[in-house]
Amino acid sequence: MNLNLIIRIPILLLISITAEGDVTKLADSLIGIQAKGKGNDKAVQSWKEVSKLSVSAIPKLLHAMNQANNLGDNWIRSAIAEILDHDHSIYPEKEIQDFLKSKKNTGSSRKLAFEIIEDQNPQLAQSLISHFLNDPEPSLRRLAISKLLETARNSKHTKEAKILYQKVLANSCEVDQIIEASQALENAGEKIDIQSLMGFLTEWHTMGPYDNTERKGFNTPYKPEMMIDSSIDYHEKDEKPKWISLTTEDPFGMLNINSQYGEIKEVLAYAHTTFNSESNRAAQFRIGSKNAWKLWLNGKLLFARDEYHRGKTRVDQFVINGKLKKGENQILVKVCQNEQTQSWTKQWEFCLRITDPTGTAIHPDPKLSFLWPKQAIFYDHQNKTK
Repeated sequence: MNLNLIIRIPILLLISITAEGDVTKLADSLIGIQAKGKGNDKAVQSWKEVSKLSVSAIPKLLHAMNQANNLGDNWIRSAIAEILDHDHSIYPEKEIQDFLKSKKNTGSSRKLAFEIIEDQNPQLAQSLISHFLNDPEPSLRRLAISKLLETARNSKHTKEAKILYQKVLANSCEVDQIIEASQALENAGEKIDIQSLMGFLTEWHTMGPYDNTERKGFNTPYKPEMMIDSSIDYHEKDEKPKWISLTTEDPFGMLNINSQYGEIKEVLAYAHTTFNSESNRAAQFRIGSKNAWKLWLNGKLLFARDEYHRGKTRVDQFVINGKLKKGENQILVKVCQNEQTQSWTKQWEFCLRITDPTGTAIHPDPKLSFLWPKQAIFYDHQNKTK
């Protein structure tokens, strides 16, 4: 028997166990990082283990990202980058590829897995992109759609290009990609309904205006916010605000509240609509507004943003998670206008669409139409201002 082999096996086993312990210790410390510096000391102490780790540790660190918050994600990304920088041995390609393929892993960790493959084996990475067409991770899906668009642009056959652009519209969640494909198809003679395609909610009732002097109205629960009941009037002092229908033909579902009440300042209004879901399901509420706003679903406050006129109103500017119930869902938005009078502060607007977690539009049940609440809907006022 080879004495060298007898000696070498335990040594290799010891090295393996030590490395396993190091990566576990490091992963645990990075997962534990919290806001306001909590857990940073432990992470810094464990960071010295990074220099001892080989590329074989990368899959375990990727799995750790499934449990980490955004701060932990960034630390783990840095750890993997450092490992790749100091260890140039053959990386565990199959394990990382298997990790990428499993949609049980978080989107950010799968995207990093793809970036590692792209850095180590660009040819393999390119061959994987076409499989992301319906991927739940938007950044990966975007890669597949970009490849389709590039092929369509370079196609010398009009029919082939049209098929590719149609495929883009059937699968894309990104505004710029949808605009490019729809414009190309319209130039080819097809009419595209972006509103329906992206699932914008375009039929609303608004009530207002209510006072927002000194921006105090944002946290003032006016009567429509306390309760919606179609059987009562909503009196505010000597005025009698009523629910008034407001629809939009804007391709991206923009509701211009100024068109209802004029260009007035230090005011707010409520917008109400219903959404009829075919089932109980997780959903994302994607709202765009440069005004301060609050959003309720079935009486529950989902999110509030007390900030005015920072940048432009953008589609999918804010993405809020929620749950639709089967049947009729009540949606209420409070949109506030402040005291600023500059030309870029005149907008009093919002757009809203409902999607699944991948950004694909959820369309309302066509068997049900817009209905007012049959019973009073009461609202909570938990402060979730961001």
